[in-house]
Amino acid sequence: MNYAEIKYCDIANGLGCRTVLFVSGCRNACKGCFQPQTWAFDYGNEFDEKVQKEILDSLAPAYVQGLTLLGGEPFEEENQKDLLPFVRKVKEMYPKKNIWAFTGYIYDKDLIPGGRKYTEDTDELLSLIDILVDGPFKEEEKDITLKFRGSRNQRVIDLQKTRKSGTIALAMD
Repeated sequence: MNYAEIKYCDIANGLGCRTVLFVSGCRNACKGCFQPQTWAFDYGNEFDEKVQKEILDSLAPAYVQGLTLLGGEPFEEENQKDLLPFVRKVKEMYPKKNIWAFTGYIYDKDLIPGGRKYTEDTDELLSLIDILVDGPFKEEEKDITLKFRGSRNQRVIDLQKTRKSGTIALAMD
């Protein structure tokens, strides 16, 4: 897997100060995407052990609330396979840090058994994520006043509450 960028001490892509990993590769190709260069799976640099260690080290300070996965698209099949062992490591080392992920796919449609992006890794990867921002960016629904979303159709889902209740629990509206 390649990554496009890593931001440290980011406050725009989740609550609090975070480390943000922008993975490469996306088949959604949303019109008006803010970083279409990340659609290519070979864009950027290799997500190797050295880079993973740098990210893990960046999460150590108490003021860093967690990790955010963006894209590109973290839930492309290839990316899920490579992200899962890394996210496991994050949770093992930092169980109190939260993990956010942004996806252009729809949680209760595309990421469920039989869904178009469901793989053998999806359930476990989702189980390690605390907040999921889902849905494709829709230029005609763009709204710059929304927190952590680019368009009104996207949802900020509290996955822990969703798992407990069995129904979609929004983290904010």
